[in-house]
Amino acid sequence: MKMKSTANTFADSLARQGASKETVCSYCKSVELFYSQYDEVTVDHLLTYKAYLLEHYAVNTVNARVYGLNRYLKFLEESEQPENGCEGYRLSSVRHQSGNYLDKVISKKDFEKLKRRLKKDHNLKWYFIVRFLGATGVRVSELTKIKAEHVVQGCMDLCSKGRKVRRIFFPAALCEETLEWLNSQNISSGYIFCNRRGQQITPRGIRMQLKRFAVKYKIPEETVYPHSFRHRFALNFLSRFNDISLLADLMGHDSIETTKIYLTKSSGEQRALIDRVVTW
Repeated sequence: MKMKSTANTFADSLARQGASKETVCSYCKSVELFYSQYDEVTVDHLLTYKAYLLEHYAVNTVNARVYGLNRYLKFLEESEQPENGCEGYRLSSVRHQSGNYLDKVISKKDFEKLKRRLKKDHNLKWYFIVRFLGATGVRVSELTKIKAEHVVQGCMDLCSKGRKVRRIFFPAALCEETLEWLNSQNISSGYIFCNRRGQQITPRGIRMQLKRFAVKYKIPEETVYPHSFRHRFALNFLSRFNDISLLADLMGHDSIETTKIYLTKSSGEQRALIDRVVTW
């Protein structure tokens, strides 16, 4: 079938461009979902598909599916396979209030609690997973690539989104503590975060285990997920050093507009501010 063949070629194209397995899977899911309902790509079908997404999925999932399908449309154009007058057409993403977005970021108090409890329970591998996520701002797909050699160097260079080389810095105190742990485990090279079979840990495995710790330590589950710690890094950084341009570089954002989300306040912070300021 032409559709299946094109979708497979799309996946191969993404992989050649350096997209992670997780990204390829996400984009292909969007294409598969579209073709499960429509036989061809038309503007009407694209708009109907977006309406379907809005009815059945949360905003973040809708935007992920929309972005994946837009990448597919771009792929069709670049491979000279444009469909039914869709040249240059893209679905728009769905905007939602920043406050609601930040409400799902782990609090500074819960972040410290999670680290403390993991260390107390001698879950040191997971203690360091949380530490690296929260102290470096790495994406979970980037976290899984950290090697002992990187800890020794104090940084890691990766080809990230947009095929740009991004340097991720590791704080000196974190490196020192991590090296002590690695030495106790006789790990001097290779990936530092592995599963029970000694294989490189997966982003899915990290997500699932973090949810279990949230339940165990009575921390709101909706705030304990890998990207939440990336947000916590950004918020902590700006509270200590208010340089939005530098933060954008450290996080690997293509646009400073993406980083500006961290200048807003959560609903709880807005409520506290109103209670304190509005006295008339």
